[in-house]
Amino acid sequence: MAEEKVNAEEQEKAPEVKETVANVPMEDFDWDSYEAGDVLGGGASKEELAEMYDKTLSTISEKEVIEGEVITLTKREVVINIGFKSDGIVSRNEFRYNPELAVGDKVEVYVESQEDKKGQLVLSHKKARALRSWDRVNEALDNDEVIKGYIKCRTKGGMIVDVFGIEAFLPGSQIDVKPIRDYDMYVGKTMEFKVVKINPEFKNVVVSHKALIEAELEQQKKDIISKLEKGQVLEGTVKNITSYGVFIDLGGVDGLIHITDLSWGRVNHPEEIVQLDQKLNVVILDFDDEKKRIALGLKQLTAHPWDSLDSEMKVGDIVKGKVVVMADYGAFVEIAAGVEGLIHVSEMSWSQHLRSAQDFLKVGDEVEAMVLTLDRDERKMSLGIKQLKADPWEKIEEKYAVGSKHSATVRNFTNFGVFVEIEEGIDGLIHISDLSWTKKIKHPAEFTAIGEAIEVVVLEIDKENRRLSLGHKQLEENPWDVFEGIFTVDSIHEGTIVDIFDKGAVIALQYGVEGFATPRHLTKEDNSPAKVDEKLDFKVIEFNKAAKRIILSHSRTFEDANKSEEVAAKKAASKATKKGVKKLNDNLEKTTLGDISELAALKNQLEANEGKPEGDK
Repeated sequence: MAEEKVNAEEQEKAPEVKETVANVPMEDFDWDSYEAGDVLGGGASKEELAEMYDKTLSTISEKEVIEGEVITLTKREVVINIGFKSDGIVSRNEFRYNPELAVGDKVEVYVESQEDKKGQLVLSHKKARALRSWDRVNEALDNDEVIKGYIKCRTKGGMIVDVFGIEAFLPGSQIDVKPIRDYDMYVGKTMEFKVVKINPEFKNVVVSHKALIEAELEQQKKDIISKLEKGQVLEGTVKNITSYGVFIDLGGVDGLIHITDLSWGRVNHPEEIVQLDQKLNVVILDFDDEKKRIALGLKQLTAHPWDSLDSEMKVGDIVKGKVVVMADYGAFVEIAAGVEGLIHVSEMSWSQHLRSAQDFLKVGDEVEAMVLTLDRDERKMSLGIKQLKADPWEKIEEKYAVGSKHSATVRNFTNFGVFVEIEEGIDGLIHISDLSWTKKIKHPAEFTAIGEAIEVVVLEIDKENRRLSLGHKQLEENPWDVFEGIFTVDSIHEGTIVDIFDKGAVIALQYGVEGFATPRHLTKEDNSPAKVDEKLDFKVIEFNKAAKRIILSHSRTFEDANKSEEVAAKKAASKATKKGVKKLNDNLEKTTLGDISELAALKNQLEANEGKPEGDK
């Protein structure tokens, strides 16, 4: 108890002793007491003083993270006090993500070693961040916290950001609300971010800078949209250009000028009209408070070209223009900026057969055309170019009289004939029956081909319906007038079987004419059937000049011959019988009665034989 009381008294006196020592002049210092171990001159030893000093220091352990205070900053180093007997030094590079670091800031450090070979406390801020990084990142995501990060470099689709020592991904679309054209300008910068996504399995972190400013912009948009009115003219800046329109920044809210609202004329791409970052006046056409969509117009700030169209222009006038759009059905021609007329394909040529507009014109062509219709109220105009040429049908009877011969080009086929063009605008039809005098043509493609030239003769003119009836076979005399004298009934000719079908066969005869034989007339003498490509003799059993038909038979060539032989034999037998009977009658009187009975029997037999066919005798 006495010792405790003494120690308590010494502790109470300690501050006073310190104050005394601090105020004692050096010339009055008791060096003898100091050498004896009484450092404070009040009986305190060096050991006691060391013990008192140790109590002012914090207890630390290696391999742990503790908080320290920045006490000194240099270009290369940061001196940090963690309450240990010595301060630690950390490389300034480890604080690269935080360029605003200042003396007095609290930072976390990792104690690598309490004392290295030089007796220096070894600390690491980078390792401390790495150990705490995932906890910090998850806390930032859960609390929607704003954190700082250092943009290290570019990568595909965005940037790599150092956040708490973790390499996080910053998508290009999340850097700013405006499209970024130069990513490199952000490398090396320290910016504020929000953690928007974490994938613990793959250790992926996605951050966004855009999210920080969207909330503020959202409020700005509401304020701006609340003040908008249709027809209001505002100044904006071209923010982005797409193939379908232009996005305009109106000062915190974006609007779209559709490509059709950029100019009264045709626009192939918005880049023809505007450029990025260009400032221009636009008019508000429409807006949606809920969807925050604003439709803008640029062409509406100028008068419509139709309003300034020459008031003297009328139907029948000749105008000049440039082809701006092509379609299968026609071409759009711009005769003034924003004023277009349509030349339908039917007004491009006097020709009647179907063709595409691309056969006559192409985009960029300069053309002259006649105004066919003009509607200023509907702002529509139709044009024609064939009207600048004479109509070939006006004097058709003079140039293409009935019976005149011409050269034409095959344009199209149908089952019933061939459409040909004699000249542009003059079309005609050759009926399938007027292609050949002799050939049986099932389809015109068997006779000619599209694009080939063919000689024709005009058979008939229908001026009202713009139609010509043409013939090809009429260029030659009708060979059937000659055939009538050659292929007479019962005349025999050699022919080649070219086709056999159920109802009969087609036989090619001389002079290019064809005949027909039914199946029963194709059997040969040995009862075998005739075959394709076989050459046989045929007998004409019917000739029809009007129908251009020849009916043939091979069987009749040998059947009729056999019948002729039978008839000749019968005639000879009959003649012999009559001669024998006459001889008997002449000798009747010279015979006896017995002879008469025998002769009578022979006579009866001869008369019976006379009535039988030759084969039965």
